[in-house]
Amino acid sequence: MKRKKKIAAFTMSIALVGSLLSTGAVPASGNEKTPSMNTSKLLNVAHRGASGHAPEHTIPSYQLGEEMKGDYIEVDLQMTKDGTLIAMHDESVDRTTNGTGLVKDYTLEQIKELDAGSWFNEKYPEKADSAYEGIQVPTLEEVIQTFGTGARYYIETKSPDVYPGMEEELLRVLNKYHLTGVNERSSKVFIQSFSQESLLKMHNLNPNLPLIQLISYKEPATISEEELQELSEYAVGVGMSASKIDETYVQQVRNAGLLIHPYTVNDKEQMTRLLDWGVTGMFTNYPDVLNDVLHGK
Repeated sequence: MKRKKKIAAFTMSIALVGSLLSTGAVPASGNEKTPSMNTSKLLNVAHRGASGHAPEHTIPSYQLGEEMKGDYIEVDLQMTKDGTLIAMHDESVDRTTNGTGLVKDYTLEQIKELDAGSWFNEKYPEKADSAYEGIQVPTLEEVIQTFGTGARYYIETKSPDVYPGMEEELLRVLNKYHLTGVNERSSKVFIQSFSQESLLKMHNLNPNLPLIQLISYKEPATISEEELQELSEYAVGVGMSASKIDETYVQQVRNAGLLIHPYTVNDKEQMTRLLDWGVTGMFTNYPDVLNDVLHGK
């Protein structure tokens, strides 16, 4: 009961601050880049959609994520041979389709011939659905066209060194659908990447985009004040494996005025612990479970 009360109190306090920030009643403190749309609640990011329930990075998975109260649709990007951005985690099509080979060697027309759902039925027979058979890999534009400009998108540039022009094409699509906003605080997207080079390129193309620097740690995570200062010059937050961080790390990041969105958190105990530590959101394959935790269930 004590832990639930702590989570509720923390959620209420940041909601109050977010409300004041959004109305301009108080100035933002810490990192001025922090988008006000994300200070009002702890972010429930549907990781590859509700990928614990449906085939990842497909329209059904994204739809379930939205139905389960996910705040953002997470889209990992790969790029086809003819320059189209598609939603897929891996550079290869092997794991999540009936095809083989690298995305960069496929045209969009060839990608659309692949079955992106049957693998899920085979791997998770207890969650199988005949509707998943034969579903297509969506393009980024198709995702946005399906869910509209009222939705929010958490987009990752995957392997940008493999795809020259990925950042320019991403910005073209975002501009086409008016998702970038006039400043970081009004943007309807986050752009994340493990590639600092890719994020800096996005920052140079449009300094108003809120960027999240993903960091990979082989050992328990540590970060210096110098590193945090460098990150703050172009990013509004950081992301990393939830298993690598502790409360001290979280507080260091928060004290630097940065958001922190660990991944991929699928059980209630770890969700609750991270919330106690002060994270500002997290990625989960089960947005329904995180929604229950956030509401004290």
